Amino acid sequence: MSRKSPTWRNRLTDQPAAHPASAVRGDRAQDNPAQDDPRQACSGSGSLQGKVVLITGAAHRIGARIARLLHAEGAHLSLHYHQSREAAEALQQSLERERKGSVQLVQADLCDIAGLTTLVAEVEAYHGRLDVLVNNASSFYPTPLEEATETQWDNLLGSNLKGPFFLTRAAAPLLRQRCGAVINLVDIHSQRPLKSHPIYSIAKAGNAMMVKTLARELGPEVRVNGISPGAILWPEQGLSDATKDEILSRTALGRAGTPDDIARTLLFLVRDADYITGQIIAVDGGRTLQQ
Repeated sequence: MSRKSPTWRNRLTDQPAAHPASAVRGDRAQDNPAQDDPRQACSGSGSLQGKVVLITGAAHRIGARIARLLHAEGAHLSLHYHQSREAAEALQQSLERERKGSVQLVQADLCDIAGLTTLVAEVEAYHGRLDVLVNNASSFYPTPLEEATETQWDNLLGSNLKGPFFLTRAAAPLLRQRCGAVINLVDIHSQRPLKSHPIYSIAKAGNAMMVKTLARELGPEVRVNGISPGAILWPEQGLSDATKDEILSRTALGRAGTPDDIARTLLFLVRDADYITGQIIAVDGGRTLQQ
């Protein structure tokens, strides 16, 4: 007696579906990744080749290092800057010598929420898609309680919380089309407030919760994760040698990290970690372990 092949059914819709073997890693369609079961369709390809990444605050420091690493992995980039036009242009020219036409510059004030939809539209018009959003741009400076102003509150919450939230919302339709990813640069001080920096610490605590809430809001099509840097680059305002030594004495590895440490962690999250969402990885040399 002949045996009939089993009918596989989609558990979300209870409709006939393809055999599970057809949903193997890397088998998603390029133009329409949302198949019958988005949980399977959004498994990753393990490559950034040809994917489009928008990085905010990309002209300097950690943002620039992230840009260089992702570009070397084959990604096309949209590099956001606010006022650092010369540095952004220099980075674009350097990367374009390797792959002409692969890097776009976009200028915007992330605190101007009305302009964020335009920013995303510019990325789509240039690249035709968006796969990854890196919310890297940040403001950082002391605001002792007795001296803090409403302007400082608006600026620090705008750049570290409000801007990333509304930019992610503006980018969400494009990211959903590509089964994309969002990475927020958080801070270890989202958990351990920094003395004389109450507004910054509050803003980063909100940013950390945003990672978790948006992971629920945007799943299953979009993954949202965060990275909390420790002592990676010293503040641009400068620190005394004594202060640096004191910070490193409370770091388990006893040394500062580098922008490469952040960039490599981000590469892992966007390329290899397709079953991780709503998580924040501390890249801090063990500083948060110290009491």
